[in-house]
Amino acid sequence: MLKMQSKRGFITALASTLLFSQLIGCSGGAKSSEKNDPINNASDSSPITLTYFSEDPSANWNNMQDRIGKVITEKTGVILDAEFAVGDPTQKVSIMAATGEVPDLIAAKADLGKLVDVGLVLDLTNLIEEHAPNIKKMLGDKIVRAQYSLEDPSIYAIPTWSSVDERKLKPDYGFQLQHRVVKEAGYPEIRTVEDFEKVIKDYLDKHPTDENGNKNIGLTLNADDWHMYQVTNMGFFTTGAPDDGEYYVDQETFDVTYHFRRPEEREYFRWLNHMNDIGLLDKESFVQKRDQFLSKVASGRVLGLIDPAWDYGEAQQALKSEGKYDQTYGHYPVTMSKEYKDTSFWPAGFDGGYGIAISSSCKDPVKAIKFLDYLASEEGQILINWGIEGIDYIVQDGKRIVPPEVQEKMDKEGNSYLKESGLGTYWNLSVHYGDGIKDSTGNYFTKNNEELLAATYSEPEKEALAAYNVQHWRDLFPKEEEFPERKAGAVYNISLPSDNIANILGAKMKDITWKRIPEAVMAKPEEFDKIWDDYMAELEKAGVEEMEEAYGQFVKNRVKLWYGE
Repeated sequence: MLKMQSKRGFITALASTLLFSQLIGCSGGAKSSEKNDPINNASDSSPITLTYFSEDPSANWNNMQDRIGKVITEKTGVILDAEFAVGDPTQKVSIMAATGEVPDLIAAKADLGKLVDVGLVLDLTNLIEEHAPNIKKMLGDKIVRAQYSLEDPSIYAIPTWSSVDERKLKPDYGFQLQHRVVKEAGYPEIRTVEDFEKVIKDYLDKHPTDENGNKNIGLTLNADDWHMYQVTNMGFFTTGAPDDGEYYVDQETFDVTYHFRRPEEREYFRWLNHMNDIGLLDKESFVQKRDQFLSKVASGRVLGLIDPAWDYGEAQQALKSEGKYDQTYGHYPVTMSKEYKDTSFWPAGFDGGYGIAISSSCKDPVKAIKFLDYLASEEGQILINWGIEGIDYIVQDGKRIVPPEVQEKMDKEGNSYLKESGLGTYWNLSVHYGDGIKDSTGNYFTKNNEELLAATYSEPEKEALAAYNVQHWRDLFPKEEEFPERKAGAVYNISLPSDNIANILGAKMKDITWKRIPEAVMAKPEEFDKIWDDYMAELEKAGVEEMEEAYGQFVKNRVKLWYGE
């Protein structure tokens, strides 16, 4: 560990020296070529193409030829030649680390450490200080949370996945039910997995097929490749724990447990096994590809989902485009029993973590940081969230609004509107303000504010909300102030050195878990306990306790870095 830190420190220092040489090399006068001076290049009006890789998909990426992308290029002089992960993104980043071939900009999420270890990304501290006033302003004293670790306080990535000063208005995860299903049930309380199960079963008993004779589906899951996390994460969500990735964190001691080892989570997967046994769970849940999952949702035949909104949103948009609003979904705070609280709104605070790095081989680091800085400016934030004034929104009596006819067009055209406009495409390309935060004009930075959110609701959605006597879905969920502070933030975005034992063992645990969970869920009920006991024993044999101890140290070090404790 110490040896690797020393190696990393040397390589990082070398990369920083090379960058510094780039930046000052032309300041001496006529001997340097302006062509090789990144400062002069950054002020050149001619566009530059920067290559970019992201571990996350981007369904509506349009090569920056959408309305918003064209304005960004006009303002920054940057065009992104982007590649988005297909298959296992970790493998892609590992190949980059091994070959040294990296794009100009990289969003490597938890795999950032692989690139840091071999000196392939820059320390952005000085670039932020000298060329990124908007990023600096937005982060403020939270900039310490962008630092890599207690031992290495460099900033290797601009945080993009955690919003600054956010007050969330919409649940991300949770359980979803079609509006027609809860309406027919008389809008009952949907609070536990038993409640969720009952309304699906009752509806399916009455309506086994759709109007075309195709079988309705009670519940289907997206477990395709890395989407398996969306299935397994519900183990902690339904048992009162927040999203800390693969770990459960003791909020007082900061010790961690591989969350599947919590006895209460066993019961969640037992319930999924039960849903399979009684025919309410789609038999193809663990073998279908994501496009098959989305096709089923878009058909309107899937009565219930346990999936994040960002994943099934494309299919739901297709339903809206066809006017099938009663077959879209409402969000419910379902847990195993009422002793647990849904933690969708348990705030993690601004936790830095996942973000965009600038590679040590970037052709123009200054232009790259200025590009990211523009997106963090007030002008940039309004652009990426609202689009083009006069087309995507208007200003009326000093307020930005989306006219009803524009909202109707968005709903009707769905993803084609998003692809042409660029809305929803650029929000995680730089640090950004969260929902509920106002700009200098008194308008909200994002469209996720209570007034505008209500304007997007369809009639079946309004009817459902009224039946539950709430204005927004979040009103059904426990509030932020009901939960204690998470001093370590969301620990899933801690980047570990690639050679750390927690990383090595984590890969083993993932392989075991992704094999055992489908096996346990799809087994006969009488076989479930044996499979689960064997699963727990296999984890122990593979070194799960050593992994927990190692990862827990990183969590404790983060708290020390942030709070000096």
